[in-house]
Amino acid sequence: MRFRILGPTQVVLADGREIPVGGPRLRALLALLLLDAGRVVSAGRLIDGLYGEHPPRGAANALQSQVSRLRQALSAEHDPVEFHPAGYRLAVDPDDVDAYRFERLAGEGRRALVNGDWTRAAAVLREALELWRGPALADAVGAAGTPAQAARLDELRLAAIEDRVEADLALGAQSALIAELREMVVAHPLRERARGQLMRALAALGRPAEALAEFEDARHTLAEQLGVDPSAELAAVHLAVLRGAERGPAEPVLPSQLTTFVGREEELRRVGELLGERRLVTFTGPGGAGKTRLAIEAAGRVDGEVRFVELAGLADGSDVPQAVLSALGLRGAGLRAPAEPGWQTTDRLVEALAERRLLLVLDNCEHVLVDAARLAARLLSACPALRVLATSREPLGLPGEALCPLSGLSLPPLGASAPDVDDYAAVGLFAQRAADVSPDFTVTPANVEMVLRICRSLDGLPLAIELAAARLRALPVTEVAARLDDRFRLLSTGNRAASPRHRTLRAVVGWSWDLLDDAERKVARRLTVFAGGATLEAAERVCGLPTAEFVDALTGLVDKSFVELTGGRYRMLETVRAFCAERLAEAGEADQLRRAHTAYFLEFAWTASDHLRCAEQLHWLRLLDAERDNLHAALRRATAAGDASDAAGMVAALSFYWWLRGMRGEGARLAADVLELLDNEAPPGMGEEFALCVYNASLAGVGHLPTVGTQSSVIRSLDRAPRQPFLLYLSGISTGPPSGGAEDVDELMGELRRLVGSDPWINALGAMGSGSALMWSDQWDRARIALTTALDGFRSTGDRWGTMITLGALGELAAWQGDAGTAGAHMDEAMGLVEALGSAVDQADMLRTRGEIRLRAGDLAAAHDDFAGSLLLAQRSGAPEFVASARLGLAQVARVRGDLAAARRFGEEALAGGLTGWYVGEAARAEIVRVLEEITEAEKAGAPPSAGGA
Repeated sequence: MRFRILGPTQVVLADGREIPVGGPRLRALLALLLLDAGRVVSAGRLIDGLYGEHPPRGAANALQSQVSRLRQALSAEHDPVEFHPAGYRLAVDPDDVDAYRFERLAGEGRRALVNGDWTRAAAVLREALELWRGPALADAVGAAGTPAQAARLDELRLAAIEDRVEADLALGAQSALIAELREMVVAHPLRERARGQLMRALAALGRPAEALAEFEDARHTLAEQLGVDPSAELAAVHLAVLRGAERGPAEPVLPSQLTTFVGREEELRRVGELLGERRLVTFTGPGGAGKTRLAIEAAGRVDGEVRFVELAGLADGSDVPQAVLSALGLRGAGLRAPAEPGWQTTDRLVEALAERRLLLVLDNCEHVLVDAARLAARLLSACPALRVLATSREPLGLPGEALCPLSGLSLPPLGASAPDVDDYAAVGLFAQRAADVSPDFTVTPANVEMVLRICRSLDGLPLAIELAAARLRALPVTEVAARLDDRFRLLSTGNRAASPRHRTLRAVVGWSWDLLDDAERKVARRLTVFAGGATLEAAERVCGLPTAEFVDALTGLVDKSFVELTGGRYRMLETVRAFCAERLAEAGEADQLRRAHTAYFLEFAWTASDHLRCAEQLHWLRLLDAERDNLHAALRRATAAGDASDAAGMVAALSFYWWLRGMRGEGARLAADVLELLDNEAPPGMGEEFALCVYNASLAGVGHLPTVGTQSSVIRSLDRAPRQPFLLYLSGISTGPPSGGAEDVDELMGELRRLVGSDPWINALGAMGSGSALMWSDQWDRARIALTTALDGFRSTGDRWGTMITLGALGELAAWQGDAGTAGAHMDEAMGLVEALGSAVDQADMLRTRGEIRLRAGDLAAAHDDFAGSLLLAQRSGAPEFVASARLGLAQVARVRGDLAAARRFGEEALAGGLTGWYVGEAARAEIVRVLEEITEAEKAGAPPSAGGA
């Protein structure tokens, strides 16, 4: 299928037949999904787009209904709409969407234009523009966010028209362009490029008076509407007409490149815009990021004269002015006598450039930074038509300097397949350079994981990727990927024609290291203990330097591109980190820094855990998410070092976080490693931590585990309030509640209150446990009272998780009593909370619960969708009891529909899951066995039961 949104929304089959999509809202939904073709669009964004700031009650259900209608419209054979935990995805090739195809073709045409291939540029740009059938996103014009997208696409269309006109002008088609350009100028009187193109076409046809009249009209329009004069570019066209010559731009003097340029389109666009607005632009970034190559590429796309100055070979900063003079092809003395007092090379440069329109590229400024900055400042202040594009590992630090930071090339997301990775620059560069040394090399499904490992391990750094690709002369790609732990030895052979600092990976990083002072080196090597970056507070605490010295050193590392500051976090590229980690080991500080890192993050984990049961829950979840790599690294290091107290303490502190984020598998593996360190026995004073290790390990079915007794025995063994109150919940679902039902739960909670005092969260948890026990013993009125008490308690603390699961229980209770309205209201609120929490496991649980409610109400289609969604989420999250429960739900739906074969298949698949070893799993297993027995009876009887009896 082909999809069209550059005009009315359309879906067209390969044979040209159009598929009718439906009404305005359905076409708007399809347009919103097509804007992110191939990517997941959150349900919230779709609701905002379809219903605006004030969506109706039940908007989530309405969206589900709209998606179902869209699937029906596209037909089962071609249905590309996928459900995902975070929303919906239109699984189509972006090139099958006219907007994406247009952008790709427009970019290709622009590159052909820059490279002087006028014929190809004109043809490709015409193909791009023929995709337009009317205003972009015509059927979604009222949807939130689409006006900006439509305006962006329209701007790209105008730019593509101007590019195509430029190609046609170069091909001598001036006479055919006059009418089109006049229409363009009337429709867009402030677009100076089109106006200049019209002036050039008129002048080329021997009509200079009309061209000059166009300039006067432009000058009048700009002054009247904007209060500004024509741009320098339009003024240059005017001057050329006055002189009777329609001249092209001067040829830039730039180094020729032996290989193709890959990626960096966004950076090229940004620097092009900056050079049109600012007079000093600096590419900053670590060694090997491709600053020089990008500067050459960007300069080559600039209209006007360009001169390139290589500074890397200078031994002394005082040589910078002479290097610039040489690049300009000028003699130092000019027209004056060399011996004239006070005459300096810089003065000669000012005289030569005073009225010259020029882009000066100063490459590799970092080691002569002060002198390069001083010269740039002098020239920019004295030469108004001069622009400077610099490359440096740190900014020049001048007023008005616009920075364009560079890091690695774009990398595919995790889980990307071979066909999906070609559009990512890091992979494209590796594939091209690999093919240069091994002509048969291509990225295939068999090697894509190895290629992605290489590109990711090297942070997408162009030089590192090129060095790795060069190794394919002698090594298979699997060996290159396997040897990256010793990357500095592996990537030790490069381009012999390159400067020595660019021949090996170690030389690239070593060059930057040599430019650091002692304090900067100390901070750089100590930062390597962090995994996934660090906040300013964490970095300062762990590095252990006095505040003023630390801040100065960290600022210097950022300025010198040794450390990146992104999203409020300081991080190193892995290559830089590996180099600095070697320096940490050489300094003998590795163990000291490991202990400081563990101590900081153990304290952080406990602080965060206390905040997870209150109104600040979401904020602290985000903080924990940001530090997940550091927390798990600290836990693994403490375990490996035999620090049992720290390791078990970290498991205990992270237990509630792991549950809220559905990280059962990873948490279980980490907890199992700590249990092995503890030799499966609780050390003195660590009963709570030991129990939490056992419970976390048991939830994912990790091998044979020690027993810690019943929930009652665990609680009664405590001699102090549990530091991690979530222990109470984990003990209940792992070993089961007290055998006496609600009364024993109440008695146990009474004992706990005597131990810990009146804790609102623990009291709410106890009330929820009592209410659940009362539900299952059919004491529904008492259950509702207890669950309402729990709901009030959780709401008073601000805990969304507790509120959510209690609402789920109240929803089930209402459904059992035949109150579908109340059940639906409870579930709508619960689903909103689970979306805010972002927990896939809890979303699977709530979908399962809602599916059971809908099944009981006889809404089989909606119940099936809920169970299917629950199954997908549970499988991805590694929650075997919810996988089994979702399959059980699908079995129930199939049974009611009369499809007993499908019902049996789902039931047997549910029973095959790993559900043994803990209470909730055993309970789910017993329910599955019961339903399979009922399916057997139905098979014998040949008639399915009603939905209400499900």
